Amino acid sequence: MPFSLAGRTAIVTGSSTGLGKAIGLALGRAGAKVPVNYSRDAARAERALAEHHAAGIETALVRADVTTAEGVERLFSETESKLGPVDIVVANATCEQPLKPIEEYDWATYQRMLDFFVKSPFLLAQRALPRMKAARRGRIVNITSEVFHRATSPFSAYVAAKGGQIGWSRSMARELAPFGITVNTVAPGWIPVERHAKDPQEAKDAYRALIPAGRWGVPEDVAHAVLYFASDEASFVTGQTLCVNGGVTPW
Repeated sequence: MPFSLAGRTAIVTGSSTGLGKAIGLALGRAGAKVPVNYSRDAARAERALAEHHAAGIETALVRADVTTAEGVERLFSETESKLGPVDIVVANATCEQPLKPIEEYDWATYQRMLDFFVKSPFLLAQRALPRMKAARRGRIVNITSEVFHRATSPFSAYVAAKGGQIGWSRSMARELAPFGITVNTVAPGWIPVERHAKDPQEAKDAYRALIPAGRWGVPEDVAHAVLYFASDEASFVTGQTLCVNGGVTPW
């Protein structure tokens, strides 16, 4: 079967909701074993776990804060004990993303962005790489954002962290290619999920008008891009950023 992940184990951080849940379900339906990772909302994570079970996915529930070394170690050790060695890592977990003029930000907000989008991918990769290097195979996919390409403002904290994540991923792709490990990024546009429920309708309408494809993106659009990068079919593709936004950034 094309894009089969049978026999693989995939970690998707922040996979109890939104894009992360869709990614986890897509990888699981392709044959991977996929834990449900969450940090705070246990009830929501249990519902996501039930969805994975209903889809016939071999899974487990793992609570871990992936912005800390201790949390990353817990995520890997529990996944390895319950589902087996990790072959695929998808850094998806996110935090609040306030739009503010530069004068209204504080460094704590910038640091939180860097923790999620630079520190967490770094910690995840460090933990995953010994096994991947020994196996001469691995897949790392970082979920970034079109905001870096569009230079969205006033959004400097988020844009800076996402730019750092993309740059880090490109450097890691060159470093790890000799080991059969690929590192790619998927950059979604604005794809409304649960956390966007209270966003102003006028803002949604303005963005929707920008999309050349003429429709909103859905989480599965992002999930299918991740599935490609995670598959054997993408073994010669590394260091790339795929914008999934209906043509808003066609470069």
